[in-house]
Parts: sequence; C-alpha cells; structure tokens
Amino acid sequence: MRTIEIFDTTLRDGEQSPGVNLSLHEKMEIALQLERLGVNRIEAGFAAASPGDLQSIQEIARRVKNSTIVSLSRSVQSDIDKAWEALKNAESACLHVFLATSPIHRKHKLAMTKEQVIENAVAAVKYGKKYFDLVEFSCEDGSRTELPYLMEVVQAVVDAGARIVNIPDTVGYTTPKEYGHIFRELREHVRGIEDVKLSCHCHDDLGMAVANTLAAIEAGATQVEGTINGIGERAGNASLEEVAMALDTRKDVYQAQTRLKLDEIARTSKLVSRLTGMMVPGNKAIVGANAFAHESGIHQDGVLKEVTTYEIIRPERVGFKSNKLVLGKLSGRHAFKDKLTELGYQLEQEELNNAFKRFKDLCDKKKDVTDDDIIALVDSKLNDIPEMYRLENLQLSYGNNSIPTASVRVQTSRGDVLEEAACGNGSVDSIYKALDRVTNEEVELEDYKIVSITHGRDALGEVYVRLKQGSLIVQGRGISTDVLEASAKAYLSAINKIVALRGDTVEVVV
Repeated sequence: MRTIEIFDTTLRDGEQSPGVNLSLHEKMEIALQLERLGVNRIEAGFAAASPGDLQSIQEIARRVKNSTIVSLSRSVQSDIDKAWEALKNAESACLHVFLATSPIHRKHKLAMTKEQVIENAVAAVKYGKKYFDLVEFSCEDGSRTELPYLMEVVQAVVDAGARIVNIPDTVGYTTPKEYGHIFRELREHVRGIEDVKLSCHCHDDLGMAVANTLAAIEAGATQVEGTINGIGERAGNASLEEVAMALDTRKDVYQAQTRLKLDEIARTSKLVSRLTGMMVPGNKAIVGANAFAHESGIHQDGVLKEVTTYEIIRPERVGFKSNKLVLGKLSGRHAFKDKLTELGYQLEQEELNNAFKRFKDLCDKKKDVTDDDIIALVDSKLNDIPEMYRLENLQLSYGNNSIPTASVRVQTSRGDVLEEAACGNGSVDSIYKALDRVTNEEVELEDYKIVSITHGRDALGEVYVRLKQGSLIVQGRGISTDVLEASAKAYLSAINKIVALRGDTVEVVV
C-alpha cells in the first residue's frame, strides 16, 4: 500500500482567506498541532512577503522538529535568499518555488515566452539547490497549461534537480478525469519522474478540490497539498481531513494511506477554526457538527441496531469524544497543568499562572468546565499582539422601550484610564460606538459572529469580529460567559491589531 505524504498550507494559502491575519503565537499553535497531527510538510509562509512572515517561519522552523518546514518563493533569487534566511536553522527544510506556465498567465501576467518561462524555472531550481537539498517546483495554473508544454517544463525542472513537482489546479477549473490524465501522462513521458514526488494542489472553485485530489492519487500522485477545513483563496483548497479519511475509509479503492494521526483531526479543525475565525459549517464532511448526527427516525433506528448501517466512520476515529467535567473550582494548579499537557499545551510559567487565574475566574461563573472551555480559555490569550487597549469595565442600559446605552472604561498600555458612553441601535452597536469614541478609531465592522463553545445556559460564548480600516482588514476574538462582554473584548482585540499593524503608539485624546 502506497503512503501519500501530506503538505499542509493552512499557514500560507489558508491565511490568504479574506480577513484572516494570524499572529505569531497563533501560527505557532497551529504549526505545533499540525506536527502532532503528523503532517509531513508544513508550508509556514512566504518569507519574502514581509518581515513578519519571515520571522514566523524562523520561529516555526526553530520549534517544529518532526515535520519539514517549507517557505514559498517566486522564481527570483531575492525570494530564495529570504527563504534560506528563514529556514537555515530548521531540522528539515524545503524550498517551494513557483512560476506560472499556462498561456493566459504567460501572456497577461508574466509577459514571457515559453522559452523564457523554462529558463527562469530552471535557473530558480538550480539557485535553490545551492541552499536546499529539497526543492519543490510548482507549475502555477498547471491544469490549464498545454500538456506537451507542461511536460517540457516538468522535464526541465526535474533535470535541474527538483525533487518534488507540483501541478496545481490554481483556479479550481479542471475535472477529476482531466486532472488524473495529466498525472498519468507525466508519469509515462517524463524521464526520471520515478525518482521525483508528484504533488497535487487543488482549489475548490467548482466544488471538486477533494475529488480532483483523489483522482491525482489514483493516477500516481504521491503528495497531497491542502488545508485544514479547506480554507484558502476564494472558495478554498482541498480539505486535508476529507482526503485523509477518504483514503482511510476506502483503502480497497485507493490502496493508499497517510501517516496522519487521525484522532487529532477534530482538535486540529477546531483550533484552525477558532484562530482564523472561519466557522466550520454544520454539514461539513468529517468535522462538521452534524457529520455524525442522525435526525431521521429510520436512521436512528438503524444506528441503534447496527452502527454501520448509517455510519461509515466512527466519530472517535477522528477524535470526537464526549465533553466530560474535567476540572472544577476546587482543582489545584498541578491538576490544571496536567490537563493542559494532556490537551497539548506547554506553557511558560507566567502564561500558566495567567491561564490558571482565568480558569478560577471561569469556575466562579460556570458550573461545568469542559476540555473545550479550557482550550478556548488558553487560546484566547496566546497572542503576541500588544494590548494597547484593555477593557476594564462595561455597563449597559437596555429595554425594549428605551434606547440602548453603553458606557465603557478602558486602560491603555501607558496606564491611562479612558471612559466613554454612547447610544446605539442595540446593545452591541452601543458598545462598539463607545469603543470607537474611547479609542478614537474609525473602523468599519465587516463581520460579526457568536459561537457557543459548549452547551448549557452558562456556556462560554466566543465572538468573532472583522474590522476594516483603509487597506487593513483584521480579525478579533473575545470569550466570556456573557456574550456582550465577549463582543467588547473581540472588538478591542481587533483594534489592538490595527494599531499594532500601523506601528502606532497610543495617544490619549482628551
């Protein structure tokens, strides 16, 4: 049985989803969880894109030991130099260099001839080989490239030393039959292809990313590129959890497997959803809330008699388990630390002390504390964005026959305390208008979502907001047993990101 290697691009292509802007700590949390999941390669970012991307790749490369860390690079020497700067201290590193090959890209984007594209591709691979033993070359928009020319490009980069060749369906245009045919032709006609990993990278614009990926595997692909929950540009990428479970469930068909620890899938999905703010639809395959729910009486009767009548995957297989009371208000620091270790967290002493204090505060408000509560509690504060503004107090006046009014008190990073009040169309609107006044920021609220982390009246509520200011689009999160308090925290979190990204210092406006 063949082993299919997994190339995860959640931190690169996934972060390109509109409104997703992960901090260094958030990227690190996802990277460490991907390592626990058993991902072969983690594309940590695009080192030449920004100093922040370069730094995050460096940090991930320093801490992740069991997965190969990858940086994307255009086919230019300066990008490759940046990638080497980011990855030179990695336990295992890979350069991912790309160049468009399709007629439409050659003409309108690159203004290059066929010969110039091959020349640039070969030069980039050869230059990259000076630094990296492992170089992957991607033929951007490969699925819309003339097949005879695509084979020329692949032959050239293989001869130049590329050890992985990726054929992306960049705009999600192809069909499974067409995409599989490309891989069969490459395997038949490119010399030395048997010594190279063939990789597929599919987008979901026509809803066929996973189907195309599986077609590529059937046709001989040995590496799959995708993201957790299928996030990414436009309609997103192939969902890695769906590909992995298709291979696991239908071994009889695909005769292939991955090395993923499948029972880490649910946790990884929840973490990515929480940190990116991109909610998983209830009907999402494998990780959706309804994936293992049975509403129909006929289905329920069948499952009670024999579970395999309507369940082809057991929920435990992908890591779903019942939420049990794990800790309470009488639990000590040692038990709390052991629980965090069990959940996959390794916190510094100061972080542990702060998390334990928040845990005790939560125990005073919530009777049953579950694993999901603790994960949300810890994740909400694992952030390297400076707290320019911190919510100290929130007071609301609301009635169905009165105008909602909010007053807020905020402390700045300089220690100043600011207070403002505002009226609005509802409680949340009045809170946000008051926070706009107290921070003196003009922002546009693009999205607002509330999610219940657990069940019951005292469940933790998590609020996500997306704010826009000029060309900046950022996301904020806040959690509390009070969704209005969570709303205020999420809004301030996003404003803190805007201030940090602008590089401003807080000025007190009197």
